[in-house]
Amino acid sequence: MDTLSTMVTKAGLANRIFSDRQLEDVLGGSDARRYGLVNRALKEGALHRLKRGSYVLDRRYRSELIHPFVVAQALRPGSYVSFETALSHHGWIPEGVFTTASVSPGRKTISYDVPIFGHFGFHPLALQDYQFLVDVKRAAMGSRPALVANPLRALMDLVALRKERWSGLGWILDGMRIDEAQLRTLRSRDFTALELVYKHKAVIAFLDHLRSAVLSMKAELH
Repeated sequence: MDTLSTMVTKAGLANRIFSDRQLEDVLGGSDARRYGLVNRALKEGALHRLKRGSYVLDRRYRSELIHPFVVAQALRPGSYVSFETALSHHGWIPEGVFTTASVSPGRKTISYDVPIFGHFGFHPLALQDYQFLVDVKRAAMGSRPALVANPLRALMDLVALRKERWSGLGWILDGMRIDEAQLRTLRSRDFTALELVYKHKAVIAFLDHLRSAVLSMKAELH
């Protein structure tokens, strides 16, 4: 009799995250039979549950790695990777990040601990209507895509999450350890694109102050 991992592989789902409904289609048979196959695979470590109704095969049955950013999108559909996670991904901060942090729709902060992929956090922000994905790009993570904030969006999302008030570049350069060279890559239109994204006046003020500081920094080089 075929094992669950064999049947999932034959269905072309070995390198993907799949749902209860997909498992039902792949395994067929009675509910009791499917329940037995799933529980056996979980117990043997051939199958891992990411959250209720969401699964992935163990690494030994996959030919590709599944990136944590792809896992994040599966855990919270409609979210995008941001904050320190995106800044680290873009090489803007030197430290490694051990939580995959995302901005999510809704009003509730949610977290998941997934043993084989790590910790995931999802945070809502006060954003204007229809501005949720401004300056967020689809990035290829192996064979699967994920939504990832560009550096300035990730930084301003962090400002909004932490309710940071502008006090000069010290928090960015010393606290976040972002290099001036990274800030100088920003253009005036990058800031303009975010002007209508955030609801809170303090975040908008921070963006304006940061734009002035960056443009002054760039002007000093000429």
